[in-house]
Amino acid sequence: MKWKIGLIWRIIIAIGLAVGLGLLLPKIHEGFAGWFTSLFATFNMIFGGFLNFVVPFIIIAFIAPGIAKLGAGSGKLLGIATVLAYASTIVAGVLAYFAAMSILPSFIGGIGAESVANSGKSPAESFFELEMTPIMGVMSALLLAFIFGIGMASINSKTMLSFFEEMNVLIEKVISFIIIPLLPFHIFGIFLNMTYSGQVAKVLSVFSLVFVMVIALHLLMLVIQYTVAGTLSKKNPFFLMKTMAPAYMTAIGTQSSAATIPVTLRQAKKTGASEKVTDFTIPLFATIHLSGSTITLVSCSIGVLLMNDMSFSFSSYLPFILMLGVTMIAAPGVPGGAVMAAVGLLSTMLGFDESMVALMIALYMAQDSFGTATNVTGDGALAMIVDRLTPKVKGVDVK
Repeated sequence: MKWKIGLIWRIIIAIGLAVGLGLLLPKIHEGFAGWFTSLFATFNMIFGGFLNFVVPFIIIAFIAPGIAKLGAGSGKLLGIATVLAYASTIVAGVLAYFAAMSILPSFIGGIGAESVANSGKSPAESFFELEMTPIMGVMSALLLAFIFGIGMASINSKTMLSFFEEMNVLIEKVISFIIIPLLPFHIFGIFLNMTYSGQVAKVLSVFSLVFVMVIALHLLMLVIQYTVAGTLSKKNPFFLMKTMAPAYMTAIGTQSSAATIPVTLRQAKKTGASEKVTDFTIPLFATIHLSGSTITLVSCSIGVLLMNDMSFSFSSYLPFILMLGVTMIAAPGVPGGAVMAAVGLLSTMLGFDESMVALMIALYMAQDSFGTATNVTGDGALAMIVDRLTPKVKGVDVK
């Protein structure tokens, strides 16, 4: 019998090797360490560009036929999924606010932004740049998928559905034979560069309390989501979380909800949720469900506000959470995209100046992968919840 290492273990091995080599190689030969890191930075540039190019096709190939197959009830299903994702994001933000206000004020104070923002040496760069521009943005792909999917459902198109189903098979081949096998190497390169540059460790050392709290809140949010999903489906929530673990580990490495869609989709189907619902909701949730990123942004922003002795209340902060859930949809699937999309809100609604924004970006980017991992893992729970709710929608047969 042929022994095969599972994806999650390949990812763990890749992370361990990357951290070990990132610490060891500079001590042996700095020049070789820089060259070796740049080599994988080049691979990451090529692979990352290919991933970004494929993502719009993944969204269209899965969502469009998913909507069409759901038929007349697809519009209602879209509404259910959207409301559920937004509600989950807002609950995460409110949870983070009260946790941060209960824990952080007693510990934070007197940490300067400049020392954090400028810490570490520059990450290694790729040997060359190769531009692989996606044919459209993620939002454009979503809109196009909705138009085609709802359109096919309304006119009961067989010809177009056949085309999109074959497109679905083609993209699944790309995922299975190119993306999944190369993911551990991509994750290795990302962690190697992070370790080599040393920036993450210094940021974490300054703001360790916030990160411990954020990770705990991430896990708490996942427990809440999977408790609801497990209760509705009569399954053990911790077994369901274990099933989604490969998606969590992949997202830690890729820092991208969109790039993790193939793994999230595969694991979500293993939870027992309907294939039709998962094909529709997982790519959608990768764009609109951002509970993990919201927890991180709220926690870190409150930390920065407290460090700068700025006063605020829940009533003044709540509008920021509500807008955050909408604004971050404009930057899905991009490493650090959530904090970049939130910069405008930080400045206009919370009064952040340039140094505070720089600190916020540094703090967020240091653990962006954990927020992304929480986002995509939670997508599996939401897909199960939607799957349980859809039989109540007239005209939808998801089984």
